[in-house]
Amino acid sequence: MIKLGDKEVSNIGLGTYGMGGKTLPDYKNDSGEIEAIKYAIKNNINLIDTAEYYSGGHSEELIGKAIKDFNREDIFIISKVWPTHLHYDDVIKSAKASLKRLDTDYIDLYLIHWPNPKIPVKETLDAMDELMKNGLIKNIGVSNFDIGTLKEAMDNLKNGEIIANEVEYNLENYYIEDDLMPFCESKHIKIIGYSPLNHGKINNKIDNISKSLGMTKIQCELAYLKKKSIPIPKASKIAHINDIVTSLNIDLDVNEYNKIREIIRK
Repeated sequence: MIKLGDKEVSNIGLGTYGMGGKTLPDYKNDSGEIEAIKYAIKNNINLIDTAEYYSGGHSEELIGKAIKDFNREDIFIISKVWPTHLHYDDVIKSAKASLKRLDTDYIDLYLIHWPNPKIPVKETLDAMDELMKNGLIKNIGVSNFDIGTLKEAMDNLKNGEIIANEVEYNLENYYIEDDLMPFCESKHIKIIGYSPLNHGKINNKIDNISKSLGMTKIQCELAYLKKKSIPIPKASKIAHINDIVTSLNIDLDVNEYNKIREIIRK
């Protein structure tokens, strides 16, 4: 477990893009996907990532149904506002609609899904500040922000702080390690890594080292990524969730981490 905001969260979260459909709702797998989310929570994955964009909001509805069997305080929910909804009133409206779909009183971490250069980030953050003041969200973050847009967001936030930046991070797409990650670390901003398993395209370069460490390639990849980020793989099947669960307590030492880092950069 690690600290995010004022809560302890699992060092790997559950991504939900594709649950309940892609950009439009798809209800045919609802019962199985609700059970998958419940299974993840029962097995100590308490961070769940979603967005209003995912399946037209249906992903949030699935999470809302899944968490009813648990103590809300034990679960950390991340959701995001879409870049066309970043005007002040639209942010408020989007957050309230997400809360309704999630059937909860608050969102633990609310992110700007993508920057929108046509809408001043100050306007968006003022709305998020208002949401936080009213207890509808607990923390503010961003997603897909580079150093420049992140600095602008930090400079325009009235109260509190940006606690997280959610970006793509996997063993094929590791370039944030060179600049964005060190910057975020220096500002105490947590990296949340989406697509950590690169949509199932596991990096074969780690084949030998994962075997030598007695791990599967998935375990090895997640162990590496969670050293400096919170990976959020999407998993809607029990077998895939078990792959994540077995990675929660695997820790690499410095030498193992550096060896993997060297291998993937060759």
